Amino acid sequence: MPDLFTIGYEGRRIDDVITALRAAGVTLLIDVRAIAASRKPGFSKRQLAAALDAAGIAYVHLRGLGTPKAGRMAARAGRTAEMHEIFAAHMRTDPAQAALAEARALRDAHAACLLCFEADPGTCHRLLVANALAEPGNRPIRHLFAVAPGFVHD
Repeated sequence: MPDLFTIGYEGRRIDDVITALRAAGVTLLIDVRAIAASRKPGFSKRQLAAALDAAGIAYVHLRGLGTPKAGRMAARAGRTAEMHEIFAAHMRTDPAQAALAEARALRDAHAACLLCFEADPGTCHRLLVANALAEPGNRPIRHLFAVAPGFVHD
């Protein structure tokens, strides 16, 4: 059973993120942002998918695993506990459960990595998604940190 990875692109360049993904052996990036758009060059959906494809990494956007607007607002304001509560409620919805089931199937077929913005997984909802995907069987979760020119993980 391969590890499940997560990565945030805050403060990083697309090349740094791809280098970290490749070094870890990731074959699929699962974008768990509600809105797969970014002001940061290379991280909007089409640009990201194209760059990953060129690197031999598949891409899928699972909008249903993104944080609702109220949760994103709480996260931006530094209210992580509130964001977690909002996201936990969202995860009980049918669209979120369907996206989680899809992510589980993808996780089982690929060396997968969850992507969102925040560099620190502890302040990002992707940690909650990763924890849900780690069960059952306690699949190891590895957090990648893209730093030029390589990566570090814990």
